[in-house]
Amino acid sequence: MSAHWTREPCQAPSQPHADRARARQAQLTKPAGSLGRLERLAIDLAALQRTDAPTAARAPIIVFAGDHGVTARGVSAYPSEVTVEMLRNFARGGAAIAVLARELGATLSVVDAGTLAREPVEGVVTDKPVCGTRDFTANSAMTRGECDFALDAGRRAVARAAGEGADIVLLGEMGIGNTTAAAAIACALLGVAPEAIVGDGTGVDAAGRARKAAVIGEALARHRLAGADALAVLEAVGGLEIAALAGAMIAAAHAGLPVLVDGFIASAAALVAVRANPGVAPWLVYSHRSAERGHVFVLRALDADPILDLSLRLGEGSGAALALPLVRLACALHNRMATFAEAAVSGPAAP
Repeated sequence: MSAHWTREPCQAPSQPHADRARARQAQLTKPAGSLGRLERLAIDLAALQRTDAPTAARAPIIVFAGDHGVTARGVSAYPSEVTVEMLRNFARGGAAIAVLARELGATLSVVDAGTLAREPVEGVVTDKPVCGTRDFTANSAMTRGECDFALDAGRRAVARAAGEGADIVLLGEMGIGNTTAAAAIACALLGVAPEAIVGDGTGVDAAGRARKAAVIGEALARHRLAGADALAVLEAVGGLEIAALAGAMIAAAHAGLPVLVDGFIASAAALVAVRANPGVAPWLVYSHRSAERGHVFVLRALDADPILDLSLRLGEGSGAALALPLVRLACALHNRMATFAEAAVSGPAAP
């Protein structure tokens, strides 16, 4: 198994469709630019979907789950058992993202990309090479083969969504310890000290944050990742669900499918995806700015302008789900508003 496919070129957004969408926005019955970011969302989606009528009607949500060996170092406020317990909660409809999916009329798929579950969980897709990563302060989190498998798991999930006619895909994650892995990835790829990146995660206190920063510093010193390739960083200090997210983003770009990215952990996966394949960047729409301290560093590196800022730090794809109605409304306004000519309304005065 090889991840060579992750480097294959991505289709560029359609400039003619972007130009026509921009021209239509100028003709709608409103002052130019008065709908702000909603106008840009509609224009971007028109270019990505290669259509004059962008849509986000069919918006499946995919949540990847994985466990992390580094939790043995006391980096989380919750035990690793919670990951599998939450898988069952997702499947039963009790998790936040399950509630949001129902309210949005969106399908929710949960993929066990590497949890400690020894048996399949009913209602969850099992697609993993191993049950959890290794403690990355002692070893690489994953072998190359395990990392490649997880990247492919992301590709398989996107293929299922694309085959069902998705207009846009929402990506999220679940995994005790994954804020530590995401922070380690961010530190390695951005050259920022752990103390600046590490946040509260599942709710650790100041001592817990200091412990997380020390653990990440120990891992960075061990693996010597300065200047390393993004996929090498992912293999060394990442997570199976983060690898699946990165693979899903790259595969979505290959398939011409826009992605609504969730918070800090999903954005760390986006950083990996974009560093591995810069052509992925235009296909990623960032849903929100997380309360996690490191998210601002990652967003800045990605030149990302998130839609929302609600002080979220739940994960699960919850921020992406909350942003979806705004994306849908941006499309509706673009497609259904009358033009000045259609409404017999005078346009702006000539200069």
